Amino acid sequence: MARLPEVTRRSNGDGHADDGAVVASARPRDVRDAGVTGGVGIEHVETADGAQRGSAIDAGDPGRADGVGADPGMADEAARVRDSLTFDASSGDLPQVLHTAPAAVALIDLDAGTVTYANGSAQDLTGGKAQLPLDIDAWSEAAGLTDLSGRPMRDTASPLSRVAQGIPVSGEPVAVADAARRGSEATVEEREEAEGRLLWVTGFPLSEAEDDERRRLALVVFLQLSGAGAQRHLEMMRDRAVVATELSFTISDPGREQNPLVWVNPAFTRLTGYDLDEVLGRNCRFLQGPNTDPTSISRIRAALADERPITEVLLNYRRDGTAFWNQVSISPVFDGGGRVVNFVGVQADVTERVMVENERRAALAAAEETREQLRLLTDSTAAMTASLDSGGAARALARIVVPALADYCCVDLLDEVGDPSSSTRVAVNHRDDSKTGTVSALGRWITPTEDGDDPVDRVLAGGAPSLLPELPVRPEGLRDDPELIAHYEQLRPRSAIVVPLRARGQVLGALTLGTELPYGRRYSQRDLYLASDLAARAGLAVDNARLYAREHGAAETLQRSLLPAVPEVPGLVVASRYLAATDGAQVGGDWYDLLPLPDGAVGIAVGDVVGHDLRAAAAMGELRGVLRSYAWEGLGPDAVIDRCNDLVQGMHMAAAMATAVFGRLERPQDGGDGWILGYCNAGHPPPLLRRGDGSVELLTGNLSPLIGATRAAARDCTEVHLHPGDLLVLHTDGLIEAPGTDPDERTDLFARTLAQAPDVDDVGAICDRVLEVLGADGLRDDAVLLAVRID
Repeated sequence: MARLPEVTRRSNGDGHADDGAVVASARPRDVRDAGVTGGVGIEHVETADGAQRGSAIDAGDPGRADGVGADPGMADEAARVRDSLTFDASSGDLPQVLHTAPAAVALIDLDAGTVTYANGSAQDLTGGKAQLPLDIDAWSEAAGLTDLSGRPMRDTASPLSRVAQGIPVSGEPVAVADAARRGSEATVEEREEAEGRLLWVTGFPLSEAEDDERRRLALVVFLQLSGAGAQRHLEMMRDRAVVATELSFTISDPGREQNPLVWVNPAFTRLTGYDLDEVLGRNCRFLQGPNTDPTSISRIRAALADERPITEVLLNYRRDGTAFWNQVSISPVFDGGGRVVNFVGVQADVTERVMVENERRAALAAAEETREQLRLLTDSTAAMTASLDSGGAARALARIVVPALADYCCVDLLDEVGDPSSSTRVAVNHRDDSKTGTVSALGRWITPTEDGDDPVDRVLAGGAPSLLPELPVRPEGLRDDPELIAHYEQLRPRSAIVVPLRARGQVLGALTLGTELPYGRRYSQRDLYLASDLAARAGLAVDNARLYAREHGAAETLQRSLLPAVPEVPGLVVASRYLAATDGAQVGGDWYDLLPLPDGAVGIAVGDVVGHDLRAAAAMGELRGVLRSYAWEGLGPDAVIDRCNDLVQGMHMAAAMATAVFGRLERPQDGGDGWILGYCNAGHPPPLLRRGDGSVELLTGNLSPLIGATRAAARDCTEVHLHPGDLLVLHTDGLIEAPGTDPDERTDLFARTLAQAPDVDDVGAICDRVLEVLGADGLRDDAVLLAVRID
């Protein structure tokens, strides 16, 4: 394989090795138009016959911005190529001239974008297999040309494609990846040598005029860089890039005491404000300051001691004292024996990035804090309103705020009168259950002040909320009470907030929040706003609970006033229970009655008017009175229910409809023991009968429509014989109907509870047991229970 001329490493005269590159060019233009492009100029010589001859001359400038210039060695090589390329541009001998050039030279047709000519050295690049003319990318692929990273020329903005577009290329390196495998007869040694060769490419158009009648051509020259020259050239470009970059570079020497800096680039001095003579020979810790994170410094020291790379972001200080965030990356440099000879550091000012990140984190933290506060308000509101008891609402509040907002909490409530001297501490909570008693024992000294003022009493008396950022370590008022001092020192309060619980313009109580030393936070105005919001919601919850208690008490009192007192009847043991619903304060329509009749019978009734309001209560009173009057006349159970149904429909009584069971207990006419029960059921849950042997049966005979539903249905009376020891139980649907439950299943539970009762003599205890079992989760409706035991 023919070899391209090599550019070898040479001295530039000052003791330093340098590499250069030649760009051969020629343009048939007047000498006055000669220019310098990328460090290469064209010298035009006019011959005696008037023909212009051109040759390449080196105009390289070591101070070029791109850091690549020519040295004397490259100038010699440029002269040799220049002499070989002297030609008459107007004649047709250009290929003949190029054929003998001491470099690989090719011509590109600018209009077609093809390689039209390649001299012998250029043909050797393709192994002599490329048939010209050939597309520029195809020719580059045949020659095995890549960029320095190994990518094919067609995938990059290659120098050849730029020359084909008429753009001059002053000199760029390209690699020959596998030219030796593309059909040449090279030996194995030559192929191994060819792999990874570097070529220096220069190109320019021979004619720039668009209206030039001649074919527009461009010239490309390839010079081979020798192994040593290529390595030195890349090192030179890398070194110059490091010096010119805006990134700060430093080199330190760990072999010297304190690992001092031995070299820094200009960017370091610009970044830090220190001059070169102020930093060389010093450890770079002079950039540290009062707010530099010692933990980060410790990590860097550990990495240097372990001889491993590390990257940290530090707060450093410039020479003028201004702080900046410095991203420092340090890497060890090893010699051939594996010994660390230097540490290379790269510094970058990332202040803006850190500030943006800090602002983002602060915004996220604020958003998270707001979210937690909203969650706290939502949870506390839900917990407080779930309780219909004022004390329960206060206890729910204390559970929510500890530990979310406080280490301990107290809630004091005034009585209904509102006298500040009659407050009661209804809720106390501490994150440590063992200290709850301590909080209670301190009483008014839970929030002491140096002047002896009591913030809790002041707030209960209508004063403004109190923010106590710092509580005294040993209050003056406690010095004479060793027991209180002991409690106070055990609690160790740090900061406190006292806010009133208000509703409808009145103070109902006070909420006290406190934190403890040493880790409790110091309350701020923001915490006071949050506590005030919580207290306002707590005040509404307490006020609503008290309103409910008053209304519920009034409703229950009214309901009970409408129910009769159960009389004593010989031969019968009677017990009754009325249980008001836990939901709402409405007056219900449930009722019961037991009435000794003039003919010696005993009337027994249980009913439920549809509705839960005052109209239902009024209808219940009317229906109970009407039923009593018909029963007093001695009518049978079916007749009594029919008369009540007619009256409700005919007179348009307040009750639209109602369910009821009415029965008559009479002694047997044959003088036998026990009683005969005749009953009629108008849409009501069946009574239960527990026999003396413990068995339980439902009295489901003669079921008929509700009172007020229709007049068309016929009603009959069903009789059953009750023996001594039997227990008859009548009830309303409040005991067996509840959301999410099956009434039949609850009726079965009712029957099992009666069957399992150990002693039927205590009828009241049996009633209580039934209510305990069926009302364990609270009743959603009023319930009536009437039990009669036969003696």
